[in-house]
Amino acid sequence: MNNFAAIDFETANRHRSSVCSVGIVIVRNGKIRQEIYRLIKPCPNYYNPNNTAIHNLSGKDTASAPSFPDVWSEIAPLINGLPLVAHNSPFDEGCLKAAFEKYGMEYPGYEFFCTCKASRRTFGKSLPNHQLQTVAQKCGYDLRQHHNAMADAIACTHIALAIL
Repeated sequence: MNNFAAIDFETANRHRSSVCSVGIVIVRNGKIRQEIYRLIKPCPNYYNPNNTAIHNLSGKDTASAPSFPDVWSEIAPLINGLPLVAHNSPFDEGCLKAAFEKYGMEYPGYEFFCTCKASRRTFGKSLPNHQLQTVAQKCGYDLRQHHNAMADAIACTHIALAIL
């Protein structure tokens, strides 16, 4: 796979629609062409302390951030026609669909590929687990800011380029 967009969301609370940040890496012809990181005002707009403990984002960080539709209107043309890649893609695809639904937006049916599933097929039991940081390291990328949407999207990109 030489053309794709790796994507990662972080959420503010238990609701998948509560995306509070997104990281996207656009790859064309096997090369990283663009990196996009945006904070998003979550919906519903509250932070669960457990989520904040994971990604270190809080209401102060997103108080003046744009809403999901505003952020997605910027992103959509950049990823048009590209498959989306995520590590544990059911989570990220679920977030995307939930946000579209929450705002009454028509979901365009993005095609998703999962680097976690690909890792299980490729590496099997040779890895202790198939968590993002473990697989990224196996693929030669040192993930230092796990649960930062941009850092996770970059790690996913390196995995996808290595095994998809």
